[in-house]
Amino acid sequence: MLLSASHLGVSYGRNVALADVSFMLDAGEVIALLGPNGSGKSTLLRALLGQLSASGSIQWQGRPVAQWPGRELAREVGFLAQLPVWEPGQTVGETLLLGRAPYLRPFGIESRHDIEVVADVARRLALQELLPRPLESLSGGQRQRVFVARCLVQEPKALLLDEPNTHLDLRHQLELGALLRTLAHEQGLGVLMASHDLNLAGAFADRLILLGQGKLVADGPPARVLDPKVLEPVYGVKLLQIDAPGNQRRFPRHPKN
Repeated sequence: MLLSASHLGVSYGRNVALADVSFMLDAGEVIALLGPNGSGKSTLLRALLGQLSASGSIQWQGRPVAQWPGRELAREVGFLAQLPVWEPGQTVGETLLLGRAPYLRPFGIESRHDIEVVADVARRLALQELLPRPLESLSGGQRQRVFVARCLVQEPKALLLDEPNTHLDLRHQLELGALLRTLAHEQGLGVLMASHDLNLAGAFADRLILLGQGKLVADGPPARVLDPKVLEPVYGVKLLQIDAPGNQRRFPRHPKN
């Protein structure tokens, strides 16, 4: 078991952001975290990293999150925030090397392995030709791929991704989804990603967790969660269910589309 969250609660003053949320993430599993704006998705991801004060229990590999030194936890968990930051003039190559920070030797000297990991991840995400370019010269989609790559360079056991498909075109969304599934199923990587795209979540995730007003509404396989009867009360819109031929996964759509 990579992650166990039990009866998790987070409040901002009198405003309750999360209430009694419990779930687990296994190695090799891809979970998509769904819910409308303000449902608590970003808050949940930050709480799992110990960035927010929370009630309940959060354990990584059976160890409470508060007992993990930051550098040690960074070797286990990669995190992509919704609005990643970078330094002006920073190149793609320099950004990727930052992902190796939890492993760097004294004085920040990278090893041969560090260089090899960066090169391998750059190849997987088709970033080789962009390595010498500054981030501000890239498109939004290119930058997003760089930030995802920076997480993968950490060689973590788990990835927490807050809207990783932001700015990505359809092709790169599909490629990223396929890559995450491959890494999960072949290398045992646990993935928890917040998403607004129900169809992509249903196509690539093993499990879906649906939040509504800070509460866990549903947790299960896509075929169970992507049901209009489950989704409509949370999103407040009418949906139609379309079954993809030859596929057990379900893809909800607004009836006007």
